[in-house]
Amino acid sequence: MAEVGKIVNIMNILVTGGAGFIGSHIVDALIAQEHRVVIVDDLSTGSRRNINAQAMFYKLDIRSSRLEKIVRDVKPQAVFHHAAQMDVRRSVQDPVFDAQTNILGTIRLLAACEHAGVTNIVFASSGGAVYGDGTPLPTLESAAPSPASPYGIGKLAGEHYLRYTGARSRCRWVALRYANVYGPRQNSSGEAGVIAIFAQKMLTGSGPVINGDGRQTRDFVFVDDIVRANIAAVKSKKNGIYNIGTGRQCSINTVARLVARAAGYKPSIAHGPAKEGEQRKSAIDSHKAKEQLRWNPEVALEEGIEKTVAWFRQRKAR
Repeated sequence: MAEVGKIVNIMNILVTGGAGFIGSHIVDALIAQEHRVVIVDDLSTGSRRNINAQAMFYKLDIRSSRLEKIVRDVKPQAVFHHAAQMDVRRSVQDPVFDAQTNILGTIRLLAACEHAGVTNIVFASSGGAVYGDGTPLPTLESAAPSPASPYGIGKLAGEHYLRYTGARSRCRWVALRYANVYGPRQNSSGEAGVIAIFAQKMLTGSGPVINGDGRQTRDFVFVDDIVRANIAAVKSKKNGIYNIGTGRQCSINTVARLVARAAGYKPSIAHGPAKEGEQRKSAIDSHKAKEQLRWNPEVALEEGIEKTVAWFRQRKAR
């Protein structure tokens, strides 16, 4: 993992979604800094094998009424909120489920944080989904949000509730609008995480399928850089919304070629129909994070893809 800035004071920290892809990497970094970490995760998309043995774990849906008692008992000084329904396409198919998890679940967590006197909250939002299509690229935080999916609407609502909670309770709050995150531990069986999906399929010899013409673009940021952004957000004394990405567009066709090269995959790659709810182009400008959080992306796409493919190859060999 890239070097992570240290939070000096040892704290009790709660990570929702801490058995998932991004959350588990954050947990590992926090425990390496000797913080006392509690994970809340319902394991609907997370995995027990991602759970750090030194963390306390509660198998719980964030919509549960038990959540408030857990937060009250843990007394965390900081909360990293990564539990979510994360599939844009599922949000289109079932917007009620998406809202129950990503809006109502977030409201329940924020209320629990307020009652427990939590002083720092970091919320995992989404750069591409919140802005939607039509904004200048790379997109600045000042751009008017125009989410094109229930998932994006839910993340935007979460930001508003976060700001509201911060104003009421005077806790420090940060919403991190992620670009497309990739890396080891990403789920390769769902619809999210095209690099993970391509890596798994290419290493097993099954042909990946590119949705649409493959010219749609994304801003890909490696998970180690995301971890550093979360740590920087807690260290910061500022409230606000920050883009966390590279600012560079990369087409899905290019990503497929890079993954194929890292995986040693030779066959041609098929194309299928485009998916409803997908953005055409996305990239976000992270200069605000650079200036105020002192954060920059450090891992180049080619290097990150090689690390990701190596992890999937190692897992396949077990």
